[in-house]
Amino acid sequence: MISLILPPKDQVSRVQKMLADEYGTASNIKSRVNRQSVLGAITSAQQRLKLYTRVPANGLVLFTGTVLTDDGKEKRLNIDFEPFKPINTSLYLCDNKFHTESLAELLDSDSTYGFIIMDGNGALFGTLSGNTRDILHKFSVELPKKHGRGGQSALRFARLRMEKRHNYVRKVAETAVQVFIPGGDKANVAGLVLAGSAEFKNELSESDLFDGRLKALVLAVVDVSYGERRFLPLFLSFLLLCCPHTRTVCAPSFAARACGINTK
Repeated sequence: MISLILPPKDQVSRVQKMLADEYGTASNIKSRVNRQSVLGAITSAQQRLKLYTRVPANGLVLFTGTVLTDDGKEKRLNIDFEPFKPINTSLYLCDNKFHTESLAELLDSDSTYGFIIMDGNGALFGTLSGNTRDILHKFSVELPKKHGRGGQSALRFARLRMEKRHNYVRKVAETAVQVFIPGGDKANVAGLVLAGSAEFKNELSESDLFDGRLKALVLAVVDVSYGERRFLPLFLSFLLLCCPHTRTVCAPSFAARACGINTK
């Protein structure tokens, strides 16, 4: 995995030359698997940099590499974006993880952001402050699947299914108030990110059951499949780095293509 940070006024051509030199060095790695992995990541970084004729005003952050999802499948990640304020760090690291330490320093350590992850299995409530993430509450839910039979039985089942979905959204909305407005007066977070698979997160964001004080704090609605939830904190950090004070609704899978974050 390659972590690459270019500060403002850096030269794309300089970094391209550096990557070309690194490619030559990596070609001598003895392990075929490691060699192919590193060369693939360097090539992806080179291709990404071709999208830029110059470094953006606030610098450029790029992460590329292959990760393993929860089901053991490999997934290629390519992420590049301009931070919301200048980053004065120059970094190139090839490691078995993405290095985000320099990015955490850009986030106001006094600001805490909340996130709600919900899908057909349950809901999770947490906060993100700098590089510190806390899970505040979570619960599971058992929702009936779609009924395949016809007749009155199917209609009755459909009504019960919709009722349980509604009650689930209601419980998430009520729990959100307990977690993020514990005193009943003022929210304890500067913003909220709603995430998850299916349509539950969208139903919550649009529901009248969702407290208006929290609805006004929603920064983004992010689509994350079940197998990708382990990477969500990383993308939440990227999302808040790019748009800490704007509301963005993003539908693409695997978190945030919002606000200039590119994932393919």
